[in-house]
Amino acid sequence: MSKPKINFVRKKGAKSNIKNVLMSLTATLLFGLGYYYFELPAINLHNTKFYSYFLVLSVFYCIVLMFVSKSFKVGADIREVWGNVKRICKVPLAICIILLGIFIAGGIFSSTLLRSKSYRDLLEIKTGDFSTGVNEITYDKIPMLDKASAQRLGDRKLGELSDMVSQFEVTNDYPQMNYKGSPVRVATLKYGDFFKWWNNFRNGLPAYIITDMVTQNVEVVRLKEGIKYSPSDLFFRNINRYIRFKYPTFMFDTLHMEIDEEGEPFWICPKLVKTIGLFGGTDIEGAVLVNAVTGETKYYRGDEIPKWVDRVYSADLIIEQYDYYGAFQNGYLNSIFGQKGVTETTAGYNYIAQDDDVYMYTGITSVGGDESNIGFILSNQRTKETVYYPCAGAEEFSAAASAEGVVQHLNYNSTFPLLLNISGEPTYFMSLKDNAGLVKMYAMVNVQQYNIVATGSTVSETEKEYIRLISEHGITELPVKTVDELSGVIEEIRTAVVDGTSMYYIKLVGRKEYYAISASDDQTVVILNIGDRVGIEFESDQEEGLIIPAKLK
Repeated sequence: MSKPKINFVRKKGAKSNIKNVLMSLTATLLFGLGYYYFELPAINLHNTKFYSYFLVLSVFYCIVLMFVSKSFKVGADIREVWGNVKRICKVPLAICIILLGIFIAGGIFSSTLLRSKSYRDLLEIKTGDFSTGVNEITYDKIPMLDKASAQRLGDRKLGELSDMVSQFEVTNDYPQMNYKGSPVRVATLKYGDFFKWWNNFRNGLPAYIITDMVTQNVEVVRLKEGIKYSPSDLFFRNINRYIRFKYPTFMFDTLHMEIDEEGEPFWICPKLVKTIGLFGGTDIEGAVLVNAVTGETKYYRGDEIPKWVDRVYSADLIIEQYDYYGAFQNGYLNSIFGQKGVTETTAGYNYIAQDDDVYMYTGITSVGGDESNIGFILSNQRTKETVYYPCAGAEEFSAAASAEGVVQHLNYNSTFPLLLNISGEPTYFMSLKDNAGLVKMYAMVNVQQYNIVATGSTVSETEKEYIRLISEHGITELPVKTVDELSGVIEEIRTAVVDGTSMYYIKLVGRKEYYAISASDDQTVVILNIGDRVGIEFESDQEEGLIIPAKLK
């Protein structure tokens, strides 16, 4: 009687299947690590990239398994291929279906259709009075430059430094902040290319550039120790990769650099959260601060963030939240049909420095598509405290066009308007630039009556003309001028010709100021000599400075 034969085919097939699975898992693991290294998705169910990450890995695993198991056949039709996929990729297919289901359900339950009230309440809005709620800004606080002008000055300054210009470039990111009480824009350097990074990464980026938006002074701040963590660094010193591996579950908004009051550079990395359903209601919960030199990190919740930090909430996020607030005041359907009371932000925005904080402002208009504002909002970029100021008037681009029209013969271009309180009146302030991007003049336009436009070569001159114009139009009363008088011995006389007029600059003994007197106003000034005693009078409300317009008494 012959012995029965034992069939080992199933056992051999099982071993082969395990081997194929292990090979596919190994390949997928390696691919996943590389994909994570470059894409850096937050491991967070509220992050849409988290789902796409695992969907890509599942698809990759199926493709590899199909190849190693030789389940692909040349000439096979799609039904045969799909049958093989369902036969050997049941687990990854199930994962894909579950993730896709969560993604779709999360999107539905986070939609504005179902949760319009929650979207409306993302931003708390207070109503304020402009004349009392917005401080009248002093001359030494008014930013004269916009971002484009600051970039131009920064590039020019770097070009003057022979030891840096060949190795580094200036980044395009010039965030505005308050530094020691003044509005400035700060820019970091970046490595020119891979080889320049290789030559310099051990010492880091040697400096950052700070541009004073009032004086237009540009300073290159050299550091004792270079910036070791930045977007232009490679590998694990790249700041985005660095904070991702430090905080793998955090979702971050776009990071930017700020400097503390001692001039130490930090990366501000706002932490995003989703507050409506799974994917809706984007907001900020806190921020991670990274020392750009040492890499030391610390997470601060919203009320714990240091006061020297000026921007946690981006302008885009605040605008998005206000647009939800304006759209859903009377429900979702009203935002589409009827649109009663629906408002939205205008196309642009700018920044105001007030009480050592930076406020984003933008105009508010109805959805009717007209070119006028019904008011505007000011929002603190550190706390998100937002105030709405009702004020019907011109929207920003109309005001800029009005200012350009006054100097159209000079072909000057206006910067985006800055909102100021001048004599209690909401006023657009703009710098007027030539084709080379240099500031040549200034303009002030009344928000409510944008045909009232004042221009001048200095801010002081522009403001005086603006106050005169709004007084003529009966908007405000012309302030009563007070005159100061003094006498003394002439210590120094200087002369210059300004716009065809002979000007004499007189310095008195014991005084640091020069008093500017026009020969066309009083020819007596021409015969004055050092050592003569004179009487001088000038307006009490003159802007403080080295040169003060005056007359002989």
